[in-house]
Amino acid sequence: MKTNRTQWLTLLIALPMLLLTTAATRAEGMSIADTVVKMPLAEDVSPDDAVESMLLRANVLNFKLVARLPLSKELEAMGVETKRIEIFQFCDARIAAQMIAENIDFSAYLPCRITLIEDQAGKPWLVTLDMDKVIGMSDLPPSLKELAVKVRDTMMEIMTAGATGDL
Repeated sequence: MKTNRTQWLTLLIALPMLLLTTAATRAEGMSIADTVVKMPLAEDVSPDDAVESMLLRANVLNFKLVARLPLSKELEAMGVETKRIEIFQFCDARIAAQMIAENIDFSAYLPCRITLIEDQAGKPWLVTLDMDKVIGMSDLPPSLKELAVKVRDTMMEIMTAGATGDL
C-alpha cells in the first residue's frame, strides 16, 4: 500500500513537469512558417497585377491601405541586391480601435500586413500572419471575435484577389 501511495505521489509531482515539458517542446517545435499564410501568385499573374488586384479588392471591401513599403527599393538604394519585397498595410480603424480597447496587446498586430515577396528562385508569393492562430489564442468576447474573423476573411479575400489577379 505504501509503495502505491509513493508511486501516486511521484506521479502527481512529475505530471505538471511532464505537461510543461510537452508544451515547451511543442512551442519549440513550431517554426515561423507555422505562423503565416502563404499564397503563390498564379503563373499568369505578375507581381504588378497582384498589387493592382489587392488594392482594388481592399477598396471594394472598405479596408484602407494605410502604408505601402517598397523594401526592395530601399535596399537597392543602399546598394543591396535583392528580389522584390513590398509590404502592404491595411486597416479598418474602427475594428482596430475596438480590439485595442479590449486588450492593448492587439496593437502589436496592427495594421494587418501582406508582403509581396519573390523567393530565391524568383517565384512571387503573398505572405501574411495566420490570424487563426491569434484568434485561437485570444479570449475575445463573441462580438469582437466576430470582428476578428471578419478581418481575417477580408485579408484572405484581398490576398486571394492578388494571387489570382482577380479584379
